[in-house]
Amino acid sequence: MDWLGDDIWLTWMAIGVVLSVVELASTELVFLMFGIGAFAAALAAGVGAPLVVCLAVFGAVSAGMLSLARPPIVRRLHSGPSLPSGQHGLVGQIGVVDEPVSRDAGQITVRGQRWLARPLDPDARFGAGDEVLVVAIEGAIARVTASHVS
Repeated sequence: MDWLGDDIWLTWMAIGVVLSVVELASTELVFLMFGIGAFAAALAAGVGAPLVVCLAVFGAVSAGMLSLARPPIVRRLHSGPSLPSGQHGLVGQIGVVDEPVSRDAGQITVRGQRWLARPLDPDARFGAGDEVLVVAIEGAIARVTASHVS
């Protein structure tokens, strides 16, 4: 078998398969685009195109896939809902007042973490042991409101 002569299409197919397998490890959809370019070059070689034409097909299809097909695919894959993490994951959580919360002072515990807290309504006050709802995180301060509506 002449991998670089009469059967060059097999070489392009092998390159395409290897690039596709490498994509499974990278998951960035870059190697897959090059793999598709290699499969297109294999098709060109299969119909008798010279090596220069196969290289041009490989380059053109790979570049086209990277610039035209990959961006919308990546956007679609990453368009799902995101889960808030870190301090932003505390928004919507119920906390317990450790030290009375007023516009000037206060601390709460949320998910086992102690936070400085201030009421969303500057006139509101919460006593020790009250449950509060975290509505925002501003730096190191949790903005809170009553955890239930009366």
